[in-house]
Amino acid sequence: MGRHHIRRFQELNGCQVVALCDVQREAARELADQHQVPEVYGNVTDLIKNCQFDAASVVVPDRFHTVVTLELLEAGKHVLCEKPLAENYADAQKMTEAARKAGTINMINLSYRDLPNLQAVAGLCRSGELGDIRHVEARYYQSWLVSKAWGDWRTSETWLWRLSSEHGSKGVLGDVGVHIVDFATFPAGHLRRIFCNLKTFPKAKGDRIGDYALDANDSATIFGELENGAQAVIHTTRWATGHNNDLTLHVYGTKGAARLDQRVSDREYHVCLGANIDAAEWETVQAPQTPSNYLRFVRSIETGQPEQPDFARGAEVQRVLDACFVSNEQQASVALD
Repeated sequence: MGRHHIRRFQELNGCQVVALCDVQREAARELADQHQVPEVYGNVTDLIKNCQFDAASVVVPDRFHTVVTLELLEAGKHVLCEKPLAENYADAQKMTEAARKAGTINMINLSYRDLPNLQAVAGLCRSGELGDIRHVEARYYQSWLVSKAWGDWRTSETWLWRLSSEHGSKGVLGDVGVHIVDFATFPAGHLRRIFCNLKTFPKAKGDRIGDYALDANDSATIFGELENGAQAVIHTTRWATGHNNDLTLHVYGTKGAARLDQRVSDREYHVCLGANIDAAEWETVQAPQTPSNYLRFVRSIETGQPEQPDFARGAEVQRVLDACFVSNEQQASVALD
């Protein structure tokens, strides 16, 4: 992921990647040499003390997001943080408040915000063209538990750790829940109550492979109520045969509906509006290109105008995810008010 961030920032006019920082300094030096990045540091304190830079992209493991980001904000740096913002809502709140006090630009890299069709559907919802939203359905399907398209999870630590809570995994909800919750609620509106059911299915004898206890959730279903009373069904699984990495969204309102399928196209979406409602016919629309999170972040620094998705949004999504784990444990709905 760090390599991807380097490339995306280096593609932008007027943006220079001046340093890399990693506790594995030799690996960072090798990566820096590959991408012509001049400076390398082994910790954030030394980076801040010795390097002249305006902004940082935080691409460390999730459990270090908070401590690294807080140190950068304390130094007055603009920060783009990978998702999830933090491991829990309390830490996400700390980061949001620290960013507010610092007065610097802060964003979370919810990468599907780069999809032109998602931005277009969000625009339809906010303009009122769909009327009052009544029902939302969003899904994020992966199939790597039943497919070897990305390799064999049974023999690869890259995948095994994602199935084991002992190794830091919070399952599919912790892995991609941040994406699909934002995917649903960015266009349709905020959640005020949720009920979540998580499921872990047998995958190996004794539910263990070597040092990995296979206990993290494989499937998650969230039943939600939006602030306007609309219902939302948000679900994700790693068992979706035939879907390597697919997101879909359906939004239904009193004046029309919109849907998109990220697998088919990042620009194409479909609407049912006006005279087409009685005929139940859908029109295909091409969304205009939209700036990436990386470009929005840099532009925001240049203009001083805050951009979305910011830390407050990241904290809001994390609050939903925390509530999902509570809901599943208690088998009860949880209010987000």
